[in-house]
Amino acid sequence: MEETLTQQELDERIAILKRFRTLLQKQRDKFREYLTVLEKQQTSITTEDASALMHHTELEQQVVANIVNLRKVINPINDMYNDMHGKPAGSQTDVSEIQQLQQDLNTLQTKVLAQNALNRDLLRTHMSQIRRQLDTLNNPYKTRQSVYAEQTASGSFIELQA
Repeated sequence: MEETLTQQELDERIAILKRFRTLLQKQRDKFREYLTVLEKQQTSITTEDASALMHHTELEQQVVANIVNLRKVINPINDMYNDMHGKPAGSQTDVSEIQQLQQDLNTLQTKVLAQNALNRDLLRTHMSQIRRQLDTLNNPYKTRQSVYAEQTASGSFIELQA
């Protein structure tokens, strides 16, 4: 049995497909931005630039928040798209473009995860080096109870003059 669609239903499906494509493109752009931030963050880690690293971390948090917000919108539209997939919803080029965008997103997500893992390893290595350096530092006040305590015992001779 073939189901005939009214022009309004067809227009709604096309609108959903176009909105879905637009959101996927935005998400792809955000993933690219995130990958760029992670690559710059890697450079900051290797050059030990703390202020740049802090800046990149803040940017990273903003981009991740944007990606999460986009996912909240994309998931329901993805469900609608999957419900109507296989039915005449738009041109075949729109459908193939959606599939290409989803493949691009998967590829970018894989790259982002790999870069994120690399940055975590670099940070872990760098932090362990700093800990080793701190452990090897000689602290002359380590055994004293107070930093202001005298270094030598008080005098043992008292000189009296009349």
